[in-house]
This record gives sequence, C-alpha cells and structure tokens, in this order.
Amino acid sequence: MNAESIRRLFQQVRSGRLSPDEAVQQLRHLPFEDLGFAKLDHHRALRAGMSEVIFGQGKTPAQLAKIFARLAQQPGNVLATRATRQQFAAVKKKLRKAEFSELARAIVLRRDPAIYGKGTIAVVSAGTSDIPVAEEAVITAEILGNRVARLYDVGVAGIHRLLANHGTLLRARVVIVCAGMEGALPSVVGGLVGVPVIAVPTSVGYGAAFQGVAALLGMMNACASNVSVVNIDNGFGAAYVASLINRL
Repeated sequence: MNAESIRRLFQQVRSGRLSPDEAVQQLRHLPFEDLGFAKLDHHRALRAGMSEVIFGQGKTPAQLAKIFARLAQQPGNVLATRATRQQFAAVKKKLRKAEFSELARAIVLRRDPAIYGKGTIAVVSAGTSDIPVAEEAVITAEILGNRVARLYDVGVAGIHRLLANHGTLLRARVVIVCAGMEGALPSVVGGLVGVPVIAVPTSVGYGAAFQGVAALLGMMNACASNVSVVNIDNGFGAAYVASLINRL
C-alpha cells in the first residue's frame, strides 16, 4: 500500500467503479495485518517510501512463505533476505515467479521494473570471499529501484585492480564497499570519490579477524570523512541506506 495505490483507490470510489465498502475492505489491513506469528507492516511503503522486507533467518519455511505471499498481494517487488533453499521451495509453491539467489541467500519477486534512484550505486568487494555479502547488497538495491554496478575482487592487496576501475567509482552516486580481513578498502575508496561510501565489514579472515570485528573497528576508524559503517555482513542495510541517499 503506497501513496499511488491509495490515490487510485480514491479515484475509483469517486468515479463509481468501486463502492465505499469495497474501498474500506481493501484498506482493512492498513496499517498492518496480524498473522498471529507476524504483523505485516503494509503501511511502510506509504510511511517510509519502501515496502517491508522479510528477514528470513529463524523463520520456518511455512512462516516465510505465508508472509511472502501476503506481501505479494500488494503491488511492487517482494524481497526476503537470509533465506534458505527450503524456505524458497515453500515460497515457490505459492508464487511460481519467485526467484532464489543462492549466493545472496535472497528470495525475490520482481514486478516493478521502475528506477527510483537518480544515479548508480556501485557495489565493491575487496575479495571473492566477500561477494555473498556484496550480492545481498546488489539484489536489495535492484529490488528497491536502483541501477547497480558491480566491482569485485579489487582489495588493497592488489590496489592496481581498484585503480584500473576508477571510472566506475567516479560515475557512482553512492558506493558500498564490502571487505573483511583488516577492512582497509573503504578508506581507500573514500579517498578517491566525493560521494557517500557505505562500508560493510564481512566475517572473512583468519582468527584475529574475530569474525568481522577487526574489519568493523578498522572501518569505524576510517581516515576518509565520507565513510559510514553498517553492521557485520549487513549488505541489506547498506543497500537500503544507499537507496535512500540515491533518491534524494
């Protein structure tokens, strides 16, 4: 339920194509729908500009499938992050057009091809091991209506790989950088561009990387002033914030 769908509803009532009672029935689940185990926030697109996204981790296949199907009754794209193949199988039984990205661990239903972002979001990974988190960011950004450019395996151990793709960074309106180990790449990227850089520490590295804590602390202490940081492995959060920035 977004501003355009409510406006369309009012126009149908005014023209007589829809009765007031029928309109009330359609608005019955605004602002939320109670499924017992979940309360779906149908008001979020109207309130925040983007529909609710499902966090799949910890949900049973049946729970996720029911939530996904109910959200799909509203217009627009539907996204579930941190999903499993078993959850996808349950969703697929209800919605044949749903797709699964194993790398990103995301279930998507693409129905709105519109581009809402004003520019391109560049998603950068330091190494190949960081790509799953980067792909979560890519799919989230695409579902939220952005043009996305991928730039993978360009970490500081071979900085020439990044510099060879400087043009991609300069064309971006927002840059998301996913890196593990010591988490140095966002500072380097931040020093090369004049746009917001969203750093995503990943849980990649040997023991002293502390499952992403070392990268998190390194990014929190970035020298570049245009770098902000989200939580460990949170490609979704980075893409959501990048989408908001890209719409301004």
